[in-house]
Amino acid sequence: MPLGQTRFAIQRLHMPHALSANTAAHGAVPETAARRDFWRLTLGCIGVVYGDIGTSPLYAFRESVLAATSGGHSASEPVVLGILSLIVWALLLIVTVKYILILLRADNDGEGGTLALMALANRSVGGHSLVIITLGIVSAALFYGDAMITPAISVLSAVEGLSIATPALNAYVVPLTIAILFGLFAVQSRGTASVAAFFGPITLVWFIALAAGGIVHVGQNPAVLTALDPVYGLSFLAHHGWIGLATLGAVFLAVTGCEALYADLGHFGKGPIRTAWIFVALPALTLNYFGQGALLLAKPEAIESPFYLLYPSWALLPMIGLAAAATVIASQAVITGTFSLTNQAVQLGLLPRLNVTRTSETQAGQIYMPRINGILLVGVLFLVAEFESSGALASAYGIAVSGTMVVTALLALIVVWRSWKWPLWSAVALIAPFLLIDTTFLTANMLKVLSGGWVPLLIGSGVIVIMLTWRRGARILAAKTRRLEMPIHELIESLERKPRTRVAGTAVFLTASPDSAPTALLHSLKHYNTLHNNNVILTIITENVPRVATEDRVQMEPLGGSFMRAVLRFGFVEAPNVPKALAIARKLGWTFDIMSTSFFLSRRAVRPDPRSPMPTWQDKLFIFLAQNADDASSYFQLPTDRVVEIGTQISV
Repeated sequence: MPLGQTRFAIQRLHMPHALSANTAAHGAVPETAARRDFWRLTLGCIGVVYGDIGTSPLYAFRESVLAATSGGHSASEPVVLGILSLIVWALLLIVTVKYILILLRADNDGEGGTLALMALANRSVGGHSLVIITLGIVSAALFYGDAMITPAISVLSAVEGLSIATPALNAYVVPLTIAILFGLFAVQSRGTASVAAFFGPITLVWFIALAAGGIVHVGQNPAVLTALDPVYGLSFLAHHGWIGLATLGAVFLAVTGCEALYADLGHFGKGPIRTAWIFVALPALTLNYFGQGALLLAKPEAIESPFYLLYPSWALLPMIGLAAAATVIASQAVITGTFSLTNQAVQLGLLPRLNVTRTSETQAGQIYMPRINGILLVGVLFLVAEFESSGALASAYGIAVSGTMVVTALLALIVVWRSWKWPLWSAVALIAPFLLIDTTFLTANMLKVLSGGWVPLLIGSGVIVIMLTWRRGARILAAKTRRLEMPIHELIESLERKPRTRVAGTAVFLTASPDSAPTALLHSLKHYNTLHNNNVILTIITENVPRVATEDRVQMEPLGGSFMRAVLRFGFVEAPNVPKALAIARKLGWTFDIMSTSFFLSRRAVRPDPRSPMPTWQDKLFIFLAQNADDASSYFQLPTDRVVEIGTQISV
């Protein structure tokens, strides 16, 4: 699951920032307190970062063996050992080396994820690179396809254990899955703070159960450990041709979710993420996969459900319940990750403004987006009803994730070369092997397009069209708006020659161009022929960094007369809170009183233009998006009783 993007965290603690702040206030941080925070964050990693990849044993090994035996081959020892070798080396090379050792170092001021990496790469080349932005758009778009498939396949695979316990319950698998998913999406508006504390301990118990179930069968057949030799995996691929490549697409299911390592960097820090992987997740996953392999060599009929059959009959129902809890946690992580990714995309100008609700007063990363939640729910329920089993959904899974991994490798190459200042040949030597592996996995997953892989491609293509349309239309709209406006200095000179009637208070006019007179100001003068005693031309800028320091938030500049220009800067993961930011301006000598301030906004009614540079269909799509965008007053958290909206019409 790509986490091109920032995901939900148990506690949004940034280790370096949290420690430095505490040090500044109280002196040196006690070693015991720092150690306590470290282990608390490590436990959080287990629940949040590894919830998705931790549920892969439910279906990854089974689907790999089924793919390998689809051409009439039997689940012989070379086949089983070859698959185990491919799985364990995928975990070692992709997760451990690429993400744990390399990409965790490529942080954007402490933040990770595809969009953060895109912004870092873009900044390293000194501007707005269309190629880099396009790569970021593609990766983000593919994430939405993964975000719909992950809850569906995870919960389905857990509930399917009921049919192993009692075959008569097979008919209830899909209805129960739908009920669980509906309940999961229904509680999103309540926020995750109240239940987040349970995520880490439950998932820790899940990993212990994974290891326990596997180690028993490994002890009965230690020969499966020879699969640690990569020769078994390479030999399997060499002797199975296209079947081997198709099997590689199923093997990839074992590493879906590894993007979370990078995306949650800002939530937990490098140390806890690495510790949780090396000492908990990786050993548990490896033991469980080897245990499934040992079971299958002893009982070939166990291919029906090699995961659940690892456990004795008395433990089956508890494991089904634990698996259901683990998959709900994994689904919760990808849902909240979608909210965070969408919020970043809005801040970066890739999507229209959407309503964002903060579900925690202390944890900024916990947000709720009603429209996105509704869209995800409809998509997930459709997938469950359409595919009806985790095996069928496995054909749709993997393309989005592998595509994101390829994009991540390409962006990482740019960062290593330009931002880390490595010679080009060194950067290529470091990243090229992983790019080759990711491309191979993508090629293997593309074989599943007709059997279900079209789903994430269709979803991703739709999101790409929406993002490119919004970005292009917004630029055209901004250019036309600037032509309708006049330079602010010309307006001020005109007002000095012909003074207007003054009213008490402060007027704040929002504009995207700090050098132009806002449309709302021009229309206000036209209709009311008055000016406030104090007038502020306000521009809000989203920087290519996750967060902007408080001292850099506000820039004030007198323009002459009663006018002043203010520029507010926010990072792309921050919520733009205008009143709170303007309060900082008091330190710059500006007396800001919210009760005597009016915020003037221009509400634009967009109309189609026959001469638009965009095709008709794209023009109509942009207008639809603009009409359904959230209003600026709520997005910028302006007090509703202090906002004046002035309507204008503009064609695009």
